[in-house]
Amino acid sequence: MGNNNRAGKDTALEMAGVHSKRRHFVKRMGKKLFRGVNSYLAAASKVPDAPVLEKDLFAWAQDFETDWKAVRAELDQMLEFRDSLPRFQDISPDQAKISPDDDWRTLVLYGFGSRSEAVCKRCPETVRLLERVPGLQTAFFSILAPGKHVPRHRGVTKGLVRCHLGLKIPRESEKCRMDVGGVNCVWREGEALFFDDTFHHEVWNETGEERAVLLFDFERPMTLGGRVLTHVLLRLVRMSAYFKDAKRNQDAWEREYAAMLQQ
Repeated sequence: MGNNNRAGKDTALEMAGVHSKRRHFVKRMGKKLFRGVNSYLAAASKVPDAPVLEKDLFAWAQDFETDWKAVRAELDQMLEFRDSLPRFQDISPDQAKISPDDDWRTLVLYGFGSRSEAVCKRCPETVRLLERVPGLQTAFFSILAPGKHVPRHRGVTKGLVRCHLGLKIPRESEKCRMDVGGVNCVWREGEALFFDDTFHHEVWNETGEERAVLLFDFERPMTLGGRVLTHVLLRLVRMSAYFKDAKRNQDAWEREYAAMLQQ
């Protein structure tokens, strides 16, 4: 009987190892696929292929800057439960490579088109603004603890553009910064910062205060061919373990969050 149990455990471990290797292989090949078509997407882009983009390129950006205090108020409400907010790697395990500690918290509203009802219900003004963004894919509050450093990394597809809306920025703002493709960026409360995350970027919060932004990704304005290719790539993302694991983790956190509110 004991031998059978050990054999069963050995088989389970072996299968888990095979699954892990297969997942890493698929993820590696997926990144190669995405980055392999980035030159085409850059050529199809209707906005510059630059690390940082002017906000005037996006007509709806002014809405966020006009109503940013409503978004900040909803964030402040959620931060009352700061210690219960998930770490980035709790939702997306792949992020543990760049943030293995407790100092990067997130609060997801949308993940590749999938809406988090529990969070969106408590942030109606933020959702109202996000619904105006053409091709919105992902949106979450990104909260960095004092002293947090996020090492150099990059995204995989030029099919998306990223925006940070400054909500809580340390008073020593010059010590809380991001380098995107060699461009030094400093956040300002109430200001939107647009950039292409396929350029290597790195973040430092060298202050004693936390930094919080509303981070969201949306489809890059492109020609028809670029849009079609981006939609195909995003569909592949939603079929991948990368998305499914994050969705499962987000759903589990929402259940815990709902139970906490009931108590």
